[in-house]
Amino acid sequence: MAERVIQADGIELCTESFGDPSDPPVLLIMGTGASMLWWEEGFCRMLAEGGRFVIRYDHRDTGRSVTYGPGRAEYTGTDLVGDAAGVLDTYEIPAAHVVGVSAGGALAQLLALHYAGRVLSLVLISTSSAVPGDRTLPPPAEEFTQFVATAHVDRSDADSAIDHQVAYARVLAGGRRPFDETAARSLVRRDVERAHDFTAARNHDSLPDGELPQASLSSIAVPTLVIHGTADPLFPLRHGEALAEQIPGGRLLVLEDAGHGVDRADWAVIVPAVLEHTAASA
Repeated sequence: MAERVIQADGIELCTESFGDPSDPPVLLIMGTGASMLWWEEGFCRMLAEGGRFVIRYDHRDTGRSVTYGPGRAEYTGTDLVGDAAGVLDTYEIPAAHVVGVSAGGALAQLLALHYAGRVLSLVLISTSSAVPGDRTLPPPAEEFTQFVATAHVDRSDADSAIDHQVAYARVLAGGRRPFDETAARSLVRRDVERAHDFTAARNHDSLPDGELPQASLSSIAVPTLVIHGTADPLFPLRHGEALAEQIPGGRLLVLEDAGHGVDRADWAVIVPAVLEHTAASA
């Protein structure tokens, strides 16, 4: 289907849906600074062909959603959680299965804590706990921290921004599998060219949290599937293990040699797992 720009509590968000609206709804929440394009169309169509009504959307300051400009964000992380609920409202969906990756997985957890009745089940990919806990978890891999500390980019120049984002995607891939630079560069270029202002996405790096829920992850009462790669350089596997342990009944699916994110090489595993999980949770 074509993109649809909606008004969610007065905020303009760009969305796109796939499949039959009468099928069980699946809301996809992307991570920090990333538009809905990172939920690739082929992945969305696979879920839709499995009998799900799939919705992806651009966060504020990404893609074709409302853009505030670099350093001028007028919202918090909590507002991004509210945006997810607002998307469901606009599509007249009382509750959905929610799939989040990276920071989108944290937003999905907070959605389940803030708006418990809106979430039928959770799938949390390449993420960690969204609320403070008492567990000591490993830091990012050295390769990741070194890249973040030393990489240089001119964000006012599209080509420089694309080169940087492709290099970042290579690091996130974890280094244990061949990296498809051609596919990554094509996706990044489309993302940059499509955005109202691609430099504004960096606002996500410095957003205040807003009001976090007081409840712990142990209060999440919906079926939860955690999917995590063994080569994730941002959140090492222990983060996924701890997440599955803290959420009652949480299940863990480990992707061997997978890095951070939803790699095309893992679609054949992830899609059936999501379809099975959302079918059992219907």
